[in-house]
Amino acid sequence: MKNDQNTIIRYTPSERANHWVSAITFILLALSGLALFHPAFYPLTQFFGGGVWTRILHPFIGIVMAISFSIMFSSFRQLNVMTPADREWLGHVREIAAGNERNMPESGKFNGGQKVVFRLMVSCMVLLILSGIVIWRSYFAFMFPRAVIRLSSVVHAVSATIMIAVIMFHIYAGIWTKESIDAMLYGRVRRAWAKQHHAAWFRQMTGGK
Repeated sequence: MKNDQNTIIRYTPSERANHWVSAITFILLALSGLALFHPAFYPLTQFFGGGVWTRILHPFIGIVMAISFSIMFSSFRQLNVMTPADREWLGHVREIAAGNERNMPESGKFNGGQKVVFRLMVSCMVLLILSGIVIWRSYFAFMFPRAVIRLSSVVHAVSATIMIAVIMFHIYAGIWTKESIDAMLYGRVRRAWAKQHHAAWFRQMTGGK
């Protein structure tokens, strides 16, 4: 997207780079996790060099994603605090789905829906990290009782399933809301787009102009 007076910066290069690290590692974790979860998905191990390498690489890829997501959380946690306007926004979800945004309250950099997605991601990531440590056989599993390992395996699988569903919704919403993906690719959005979808943030960025 052209860098001119008609656009406004939404994400910095470092924010975009970190986002794509999280996205790529998530895809790799989803594929390798599914391969380890059920025999029907075992052919996916070929992307990682076979079953043994899939089991070895999965937790290390998880460490990379955990670090990347922690950076993202640190950067955006203040911007994702829920406000009364966000709760009102969530009350108009049906209108948004119908393409009617006339009665929507003004949003900051992130709207109520994006904040809910952010919170779900954070919750799932915490559960995935904690349960993943417990079931990482090579380094930590021997430290825990078998019952704890079994419970952690269930928590890990359920959290991963929810995370995959949330990410799929996140991708769909990004495609549905035109220019959202452009913002993460190029860092800039049109001023008209910002004013329409995130009016409060637009005024903050432009000094009320």
